[in-house]
Amino acid sequence: MATVARMPRTRTSRSADSLRPARAAASDTAEVLTLGVLKDVMGFRLRRIQNHLAKAFVDHPRHGDLKPGLFSILALIAANPGVSQARLAREAGIDKTILVSLLDDLEEVGWAVRVRSRDDRRKHSLLVTPKGSEALQELTEAAHEAEAKARSSLTATELEQLFQMLDKLYASCFRDQEI
Repeated sequence: MATVARMPRTRTSRSADSLRPARAAASDTAEVLTLGVLKDVMGFRLRRIQNHLAKAFVDHPRHGDLKPGLFSILALIAANPGVSQARLAREAGIDKTILVSLLDDLEEVGWAVRVRSRDDRRKHSLLVTPKGSEALQELTEAAHEAEAKARSSLTATELEQLFQMLDKLYASCFRDQEI
């Protein structure tokens, strides 16, 4: 197996001319890009759609200036009252330290609270406040509006099948992994 060299994180001192493409495409937006080797990379295809859906959500007027990830975290807490921070981080697929920052933000706006666990005082149970429930309803509507174009391209059956396939992939690959 060949070793892949890591790309440098900083730019070298090449001139601006050497970074320009050899020639620009006549109509850059009219042509569909060929995926090349990416046509067989599931992660790229999923991420490409996720990037566009996330941008549509962030750009939605009902979104406000909400940090990315807060909607998902708030929704998971609402669906799982009393969930622990560690479990939530695992399920959301984010680092525990990032989750702490997001929870601080949710508490600051009054949408969620941390309550010491009765079973283990070192752990916190997470709960959504009434104000958080109202915000979640508004954000859910905004998310569905932001996804309307993508949703409308599928039938109700296809959308349900897509959700089932995504859940199957998640369960088989990531459900029990530690972050």
